[in-house]
Amino acid sequence: MTAAAAPHRLALPVTLAEQDFALRPETEADLPFLLQLYVSTRWDEFAQLTDWSEAQKIGFLESQFAAQRDHYLTHYGNSSFDVIEQKGVPAGRFYVDRQQRTLLIVDIALLPQWRGCGVGTALIEALFAEARGVGKEVSISVEKFNPAQRLYRRLGFREYAEDDVYWFMYWSPQPPDAGQLNSD
Repeated sequence: MTAAAAPHRLALPVTLAEQDFALRPETEADLPFLLQLYVSTRWDEFAQLTDWSEAQKIGFLESQFAAQRDHYLTHYGNSSFDVIEQKGVPAGRFYVDRQQRTLLIVDIALLPQWRGCGVGTALIEALFAEARGVGKEVSISVEKFNPAQRLYRRLGFREYAEDDVYWFMYWSPQPPDAGQLNSD
């Protein structure tokens, strides 16, 4: 994932810039942080597995991170893969695929200390502003057990499909209408 593969970056919201946040393209040097971030998003799920040692849990999560990264590179290679930093220290990631008719949030994740502080809301609202400017919808998928789905609904995302694991959601600058999501 390189800056060359991502010709467009999100304009950082003023509210975040005033708090010394920044978005920058991720590099290979970010892999240790990105793994740590991924583990932090899944650790609670695995805490309940008493039959697994901590090393087994971490090993499994490392393999899942590698599989996810490979999937993102294969299917969303032209996306902007950004690291969210606060005062130069990595705090999260924000991946956006700017498709023909949709801005797809491939992934948004924050370290635990930054969750619930308005960072994700500010980034998503900035993406909404971009979407309004180019006449596109914003879409995201979220695991059904993920508490972030409450945030997405509060921001105006609506489900358009589901499977056993995920809600597939969209936001539109126009009022909701049945079957509105434009697929690419």
